[in-house]
Amino acid sequence: MHTYCITGGCGFIGSNFVRYLLNKYGSNITIINVDCLTYAGNPLNLKDIWDEPRYFFRKIDICDKSALKKLFKEFDINYIVNFAAESHVDRSIQNPEAFVSTNITGTYTLLETARQSWETEQGFLPERKFIQISTDEVYGSLGKTGCFTENSPLAPRSPYSASKASADLLVKAYSDTYNLPVNITRCSNNYGPYQFPEKLIPLVINNCLNGSELPVYGDGKNIRDWLYVEDHCGAIDLVINKGLPGEVYNIGGQCEKQNIEIIKAVIRIISGLLPDSKNIGEVLIKYVNDRKGHDRRYAIDSSKIRKELGWYPQTGFEEGILETVKWYLDNRDWLLDVTSGQYNEYYKQMYKGK
Repeated sequence: MHTYCITGGCGFIGSNFVRYLLNKYGSNITIINVDCLTYAGNPLNLKDIWDEPRYFFRKIDICDKSALKKLFKEFDINYIVNFAAESHVDRSIQNPEAFVSTNITGTYTLLETARQSWETEQGFLPERKFIQISTDEVYGSLGKTGCFTENSPLAPRSPYSASKASADLLVKAYSDTYNLPVNITRCSNNYGPYQFPEKLIPLVINNCLNGSELPVYGDGKNIRDWLYVEDHCGAIDLVINKGLPGEVYNIGGQCEKQNIEIIKAVIRIISGLLPDSKNIGEVLIKYVNDRKGHDRRYAIDSSKIRKELGWYPQTGFEEGILETVKWYLDNRDWLLDVTSGQYNEYYKQMYKGK
């Protein structure tokens, strides 16, 4: 029986990973979801498992040393999977302080708590590992060719990516200095269910449904590598179980798309699924001033995780984007709760004191 501590488990990727683990491992695991429920932490993302006996929720800020120490005394934790992060580049430009606090100080606090809890005179307890969930944005911006490898230099260009790069270096330092068993994963752009609608794909879907303008930064030709969230969850699971301690693994979908391509694809799918909606179309697209320091292109070389751990993405983009759009159309109540702020009221109901 293994116990997973998932930080940021009410967020987009975190909640998908919680559900992935429960579906895959049945009654053989325990999951503690640690989330302080900032704006992007949505209790409704996991409403279907609130009463699951193998699942526990703790409302904790990862910067809170005292609360984390109590958590480690309450549970015998095998794996920490750190999804908890401020993650939206635009918000980092407006308020960098929150990103420094959560992404850097929070990661340090988790690392130190894990070290103190797992370390013995003979070394670290067996079957223990700290998994840092990072991003390809720590590598900076690419030219027209080439891909980021695990050996690419860190060259972040926004407060968000700089805070994530700083956290990665702390995790590496704890591995090099204390021999704490760690892995770092750096993924490309995720998409799928339960993503907060400030991000590109759910933002486009929501705005289309409301007949609102679709803002496009600059010329819309910034390129990202897209990865379906379920495939990302499978990769993280492999890294936990098979990744060599101290190693970094890039996780990418080998699916480069311009932002404007993504927007037009979503419009096309919605128009096909909702043929009677006359106000949905490319006429909604509005080009706006480019984001400060907007990286032009990201692309991930994920050959290491493919060769060493046997991971490959299972979901092609055409399939994944169709399933994603369908999910949001089928869950408009979820979208309404998020965009109205109503989801913030659900904490009082959730988990019934678990």
